[in-house]
Amino acid sequence: MITGIGAVTPLGLDVPSTWRALLAGQSGVGEITHFDASALPTRIAAEVKGFDAEALLGTKRARRSARFSQLAVAAAREAFADAGLEPGAGVEQLADYERVGVVVNTAVPGVPESETNVRGLIAEGLRGVSPYYVPSMIPNMPACEVAIDLGLHGPVTASSLACASGNAALLEARRLILAGEADVVVAGGTDAGIAPVMFAGLCNMGALSARNDEPQRASRPFSADRDGFVYGEGAVLFVIESAAHAGARGARTYASLAGGALTADAFHISHPDPTGRQPRRAMALALERTGTDPAEVDYICAHGTATRINDAVETSAIRDVFGSAADSLLVSSPKSMVGHMIGAAGALGAMVSVLAMRDGRVPPTINLETPDPACDLDYVPLVAREAAVRTAVVNAFGFGGQNCVLVLKAA
Repeated sequence: MITGIGAVTPLGLDVPSTWRALLAGQSGVGEITHFDASALPTRIAAEVKGFDAEALLGTKRARRSARFSQLAVAAAREAFADAGLEPGAGVEQLADYERVGVVVNTAVPGVPESETNVRGLIAEGLRGVSPYYVPSMIPNMPACEVAIDLGLHGPVTASSLACASGNAALLEARRLILAGEADVVVAGGTDAGIAPVMFAGLCNMGALSARNDEPQRASRPFSADRDGFVYGEGAVLFVIESAAHAGARGARTYASLAGGALTADAFHISHPDPTGRQPRRAMALALERTGTDPAEVDYICAHGTATRINDAVETSAIRDVFGSAADSLLVSSPKSMVGHMIGAAGALGAMVSVLAMRDGRVPPTINLETPDPACDLDYVPLVAREAAVRTAVVNAFGFGGQNCVLVLKAA
């Protein structure tokens, strides 16, 4: 059961502000401020704005930690409080803190920190590298920082499935609980990779939108004139509990994490298999394993990156899996507003789905004035829509051909 949610995104520093902006169809995309991007073909990104790491962690700890960990800690604190929990040893809240785990996945660990320290090494030699560089940038550190911050002693893990990382974290949390290794798991995704080397590589790949003159209109999933994705950053974390544990402490529940599926294209390091065979299989397996009939699904939070091949392949896969039921599905892409939050993208999709269930409103796909004829589903264009959502599917597809699909059901 999902009992708490926390988020730091390009639209807000918490869940309420992010959700309000998503429903209002606001864009969090703007000119890059993290570094001088004037020499690059793409000079826009979806940055988290106004985040004060020193206020959150104190000066010393903030200087020793990487941004992707800082964002994760902020989201974890909000999720924990939202679940009615407090950090530290508190037997009134949880039976055993040694049975509370953490799964925080990431896709591009410590890229800005690595670039800064490499530049320091070149310019100043040994003195130019922080003694905290290595422990701050390794991929398990957001999960460990969350465990340290909240005083949690259960299983702490991290893995990387590129852009499917956030979804996979929730599946792993569910597995830990079902295996009896934990009663509660703080789980989700985080990434903060807005750095010159990252943008140079993606620009050379031709993956990013270059709509520098109209950044808020740059992320255009399923649109005929889409020209690539907008890079983003952020963290979204959940508190996930066994039904028995949540019931015993009288916790408010948002939704049930019914299950999901992982498949691999095994096709190319960055190019999706144009047949869509494995995304299709991931969706079909997720429905089968959770006992969900395609006609039961009300909403799909799409991967929807605004890249030409991905959007068309995802649309085709949805049609193949859902058949005639696809015509009544609501499908939308929050990436149109928050950009692609990479390792946190799937977790953001899960948050959107859960809150759509709670409030009966589905956020839109903005900037979708002229749909691609190959993308012919109901993408909730431009304006949020009222709808009863009882069952939702969350798609996430990553570089290397990693596909992870979740099924969420109303509690």
